[in-house]
Amino acid sequence: MGQHEHVRVAVIGSGFGGLGAAVRLRREGITDFVVLERADSVGGTWRDNSYPGCACDVPSHLYSFSFAPNPDWPRTFSGQQHIRAYLEHVTDTFRLRPHLRLGHEVLMARWDNDALHWEIETSRGTLTADVVVSATGPLSDPKIPDIPGLASFEAAGGKVFHSARWDHDYDLTGKRVAMIGTGASAIQIVPSIQPRVGTLTLFQRTPPWVMPRMDRAITNAERWLHRRLPFTGKARRGLLWGVRELQVSAFTKRPGELGLVERLAKANMARAIKDPALRAKLTPSYRIGCKRILLSSDYYPALARPNVDVIASGLAEVRGSTLLAADGTRTEADAIIFGTGFHVTDMPIADRVVGADGITLAEAWKDGMESLRGATAAGFPNWMTIIGPNTGLGNSSMILMIESQLNYLADYMRRLDVLGGRAALTPRPSAVGAWNRRVQSRMERTVWKAGGCDSWYLDANGRNTTLWPGTTSEFRRATKEVDLGEYEVVRVREGAAR
Repeated sequence: MGQHEHVRVAVIGSGFGGLGAAVRLRREGITDFVVLERADSVGGTWRDNSYPGCACDVPSHLYSFSFAPNPDWPRTFSGQQHIRAYLEHVTDTFRLRPHLRLGHEVLMARWDNDALHWEIETSRGTLTADVVVSATGPLSDPKIPDIPGLASFEAAGGKVFHSARWDHDYDLTGKRVAMIGTGASAIQIVPSIQPRVGTLTLFQRTPPWVMPRMDRAITNAERWLHRRLPFTGKARRGLLWGVRELQVSAFTKRPGELGLVERLAKANMARAIKDPALRAKLTPSYRIGCKRILLSSDYYPALARPNVDVIASGLAEVRGSTLLAADGTRTEADAIIFGTGFHVTDMPIADRVVGADGITLAEAWKDGMESLRGATAAGFPNWMTIIGPNTGLGNSSMILMIESQLNYLADYMRRLDVLGGRAALTPRPSAVGAWNRRVQSRMERTVWKAGGCDSWYLDANGRNTTLWPGTTSEFRRATKEVDLGEYEVVRVREGAAR
């Protein structure tokens, strides 16, 4: 990358969002763009998360781009290696490799009010861009809690790592392992490592609701059918989408309807957990759906094994090799694995973006993330986020939301072309405020707000700035095109350098 390279669009990140943006730009006839990726390969969260048992909890045919169907998914719920391979395939199929800038971590992006472009400093040089598309994703930067004494554990020879930074060189065989957290990663890790570790202690602050994972191998006949008759794959995807669209009202309007699902989850637990005391530890006290419903058919059987202990409390302190739970329970460990999630409501990229008013995106979002239609932020011209505030889903595929945002991106670029010359668009604060008031008003009746839990969906102020309180089809309609009435057009100021 040249020291003074200028591009029409700079995309940050090469996961589903970044690669999707690249494909859409090419389809719009825009080839003057780069994809800045801090790692040495594409894949995003499906590159970074390689822990044992890593797999998707959305069916394969729905967790893929509609414009790049894959008739050869091996299982109904794909594993990490197959999803990563799919993203590599998309990269090659749509000829994206010439646009990739691997090993280019974005250190800072500053908007230049005079030049009407972004100045981007990366770990391997600088460039400027008219438009920046941030597709870093909410599940890209691991969060490890600040545990007193954690350094003493490593000083005593213990091993510590996060599920998204798995140390494949460290052999867990026969080790005393502590798993911190009970989220989507932990319920896949626990049954995967339980047979080979010496002991496994699970620190559980809040038990999750777990439904059976209806996973199976996709037959050769099914794959043949999807290859020869592509409409069958589209029909399969459509059915999976439709079922999930019908479920949305229970999450967003009538949480009481989720009672039947709770009974099914309890029955799933009862089949594997016979010990009443353990079953009591594992039974949530909040409404199902308030936290993400997890899918596993081997998590509960693993917890029932004799070498596994469940501590119904969080990790509070570490003293050498001794781990102290908040309830006072002590346990000895050789390794600590954190399955404690990511920086979702405080995305690190926000600290590296300086807008038109000279403040960072993190400062602008100090009271909570807000954007217009999940994409653009007031004071940050020609900046767009893929998977931005309130675009997450609790029951369906994020690829659907990403594709809707790609529609918005495409129309945004068309609007800039129509404006001509050196111009930028920045959302009106009034439009951003109105959009977010509507979203937060709808959020009040959802299970995520009224379900009685404290989840990673909520920010420090208790606002759900993560999820979309509606159907994916509603979001697609809302992002079909850019309403110029919601934006201000910015032109080069008189006397500015040209």
